[in-house]
Amino acid sequence: MGRRLAAVLTALLAGAALAQPVTITWFVGLGAGAQPEQKAAQDAIVERFNATHDDIQLEIVYVTNEVSVTTLSTLIATGEAPDIVGPVGGAGSAAFAGNFLDLEPLIEADGYDLSQFPEAAVDNQRTADGLIGIPFASFPAFLYYRPALFDEAGLEYPPSEIGAPYHLDGQEVPWDVDTLTEVARRLTVDANGYDATQPEFDPSQTVQWGFTNQWAGAGAARQNVTLFGPGLMVDEQGNAQMPENWREGWRWYYDAIWTYHFMPSADEDGSDLLAAGNAFESGNVAMAQSHLWYTCCLTGTEWNIAALPSYDGTVTARLHADTFRIMKQTEHPEEAFEVLKYLTGEASLDLLAVYGGMPTRPGDQAAFFAGLDERFPQGVDWSVAQAHVAYADVPSHETPMPNHNKANDRLDQFKSLLDSQPGLDVDAEIDKLVADLQVIFDEVR
Repeated sequence: MGRRLAAVLTALLAGAALAQPVTITWFVGLGAGAQPEQKAAQDAIVERFNATHDDIQLEIVYVTNEVSVTTLSTLIATGEAPDIVGPVGGAGSAAFAGNFLDLEPLIEADGYDLSQFPEAAVDNQRTADGLIGIPFASFPAFLYYRPALFDEAGLEYPPSEIGAPYHLDGQEVPWDVDTLTEVARRLTVDANGYDATQPEFDPSQTVQWGFTNQWAGAGAARQNVTLFGPGLMVDEQGNAQMPENWREGWRWYYDAIWTYHFMPSADEDGSDLLAAGNAFESGNVAMAQSHLWYTCCLTGTEWNIAALPSYDGTVTARLHADTFRIMKQTEHPEEAFEVLKYLTGEASLDLLAVYGGMPTRPGDQAAFFAGLDERFPQGVDWSVAQAHVAYADVPSHETPMPNHNKANDRLDQFKSLLDSQPGLDVDAEIDKLVADLQVIFDEVR
């Protein structure tokens, strides 16, 4: 073999090696994406991507939400982090601050147009690490309700307009937390037909509940009290605190379960009567505060949406904003960015439909809600969801805390205790929580 031919063959073999597709791993589990219908849509998108990209092989990895933080922490620690994670919101991102790639150099090199998004939405993705995400989905919270249960109780539906009054017993009253409490008690019914305002009511025989915070559990304890306004668990000096409005919120939360019985306890929430954790979907809960993403997991058409009540004259709607992020450890940032553009661009409407996320790209919103109308033809007024964005909690309940993961675990323990144990002194438990958080915060000073 001549020297020239050998060189040609070497070059061809090298070219063949270079032509091997780069594998990009997509980690799903920190936020939405783990439900069966979501997995099916995501798997189909991976298949479509791979069919149209010879140079990149996209692989998807699913973990359950309960173990996602631990799993990703381990992968990062062992140098085996995935290339892309998501969808993930502020809470999931806060747990891994410092591990996401600044996208600015990739965006500049690619010529990617960020002007297709509202400037505020782009700025929302900027952190001390740079621009760590492309805007994708907004999930405002609002009130889901079941009209048939209101009809049965002879109650007016909750208002669809934020700030509008409610009519109870022929009187116009504010649609606030106190009114919601009264309405929720009347909608809570035991097996003998008594509601929770009647002395004959037996809470051990409850078959219908008036209200729940749908899927506001593990890793998300703080969102259970945002009806009472925004707050932070740490002050400007780094000290642990419980804002007074949240202290009031936790008292209300505990009384809702154990004193007035209109919110299910942990055991009740996990029962077959409440669809083993999907309480509102069971049909046995009249009202649920949840996000737009909850449409992912609703069936039937016997529900509608309404405005959240006010507290102390102010309405606060917690807001989640999810997207995908590239990990700093990726060995293939350009290829990962190609996948990121695909997920937030060509594939975005298919993904948003199963995530229940309102597109941050304004031009996509009409198509998104038209898609929801096809799934839920009962005439849902989606402007209710859009209107709640303007009432977002600022600062967000997902704001990072010092020693974030450990602090969040302690908050989860606190909520789990309130959910499962009657007879507690809530203020004393709050004081214990704050003291423990101070120790956790001090570990990273």
